[in-house]
Amino acid sequence: MLAQESPDPAIVQKIRDEGLNHSKVMETAFYLSDVSGPRLAGSPGLKRAQDWAVNQLTTWGLVNAKREPWGKFGKGWEVQKNYAAIILPYYHAIIAIPKAWTPGTNGPIKGDVVLIKADTITDLDQYKGKLGGKIVILDTKGKLNSSTKPDMSRYTDAELDEMAKAAAPRRNPGSGPRIFTLSNARKLHMALSKFLDNEKVGLILSMARGTDGTVFTTNGASYADTAKTTSPELETSGEDYLRIVRLLAAGQKVEMEADIKTQFFADDLQGYNVVAEIPGTDKKLKDQLVMIGGHLDSWHGATGATDNGAGSAVMMEAMRILKAIGFKPKRTIRIALWSSEEQGLFGSRNYVLNHFGDPKTMILKPEQAKVSAYYNLDNGTGKIRGIYLQGDSAAGAVFKPWLEPFKDLGASTVTIRNTGGTDHLSFDAVGIPGFQFIQDSMDYGTRTHHSNQDTYDRLSEDDLKQAATIVASFVYNTAQRQEMIPRQELPKPQGTN
Repeated sequence: MLAQESPDPAIVQKIRDEGLNHSKVMETAFYLSDVSGPRLAGSPGLKRAQDWAVNQLTTWGLVNAKREPWGKFGKGWEVQKNYAAIILPYYHAIIAIPKAWTPGTNGPIKGDVVLIKADTITDLDQYKGKLGGKIVILDTKGKLNSSTKPDMSRYTDAELDEMAKAAAPRRNPGSGPRIFTLSNARKLHMALSKFLDNEKVGLILSMARGTDGTVFTTNGASYADTAKTTSPELETSGEDYLRIVRLLAAGQKVEMEADIKTQFFADDLQGYNVVAEIPGTDKKLKDQLVMIGGHLDSWHGATGATDNGAGSAVMMEAMRILKAIGFKPKRTIRIALWSSEEQGLFGSRNYVLNHFGDPKTMILKPEQAKVSAYYNLDNGTGKIRGIYLQGDSAAGAVFKPWLEPFKDLGASTVTIRNTGGTDHLSFDAVGIPGFQFIQDSMDYGTRTHHSNQDTYDRLSEDDLKQAATIVASFVYNTAQRQEMIPRQELPKPQGTN
């Protein structure tokens, strides 16, 4: 083990004591979720969370804390009222969430639910001129399938061992042009959406993914400021949706009432990230950066506690820990809480484009060479079990001894594997070492990810404390290390997709 890779036991103990015994991570998570509310990109809830984070980071002693614009996003949107119920053949309030960026019902509506049966585009002709102001639902042969696997799970020793022994992945040579073909089902869906919009229906009920009352939310329209208005649409729990379809298919009359109010916000179309710093103190190294982050935006069905209030709270807590122990880093440490990750990593991608370089051309800015590493957290509330190297085998020799002091907390696995789907990819794309930590999945994929169950109560306090402590230690070691984190060969330009 290289001497410089061996963590200072006294510092590790200080970080552990502060992170495990004096934690503020749940308090931070409370303000980001319960107090701020849903944080859909561009929404008032996201701005509330961003403003609170800027103020809190400043209170902890970080500098240059601000909401930094990254470029144009589009319209904000939020739900202001959501009521829908069956009133015939009996009363039943349904579980349903407006699809993002869809309009409301413009006041209360009431009426029979119309079942649309369309296997082909020409089948729609029979409904032409008959659906204005109606509540409509699409016929389906779908059914709910109960899983035989538990909702909640952690990595087993065998699974972690397999990850540690994985072979090196191939480096992505860059994405060339892709040709997409639309399936007949997709064509029918697009034609149906256009048809219902032209018919000016009062409300569309669509079947959500999920079971047991869990509704996984999506968007039903574009956030672009130039996008056309669509029909009001409720993503409805599978149980309620299929009940209505069965009743109508059997010739039973179903009447519903609904009152949906949503609001668009177009006064400021810019997207923003939250950034703040602990300045470096070493004359030679203070211009170099260690970056950590996670996305602060969420979907709108709940309060985005596990996706990704958890990751944002952990990264904020890591910065608080380092300030609390009086750390004066050699390199500058910068936290970034991204926005619009859910729409395509927009916050981090544009931040990288503005500060470090363009992955399409691989024309890099001078600052690109000054970032030692970026560490990301965005896989729910589960504790850290190790780290993905994204193919950077040289970094593995650095990280293994850094994890040694945390074996007793369950974190020891270093895997050469890649993992995707979140903001470290934006850094990796321009040759900056970007890493995502391995986390226990808990009930992230089965219950909370993008769903109406993504609330504060789904957070694991002990896991978040553990994660923040390990992140703080990694940041400390990266900031103090004599050399920057080893880099891979620069990726090839992605070109225009």
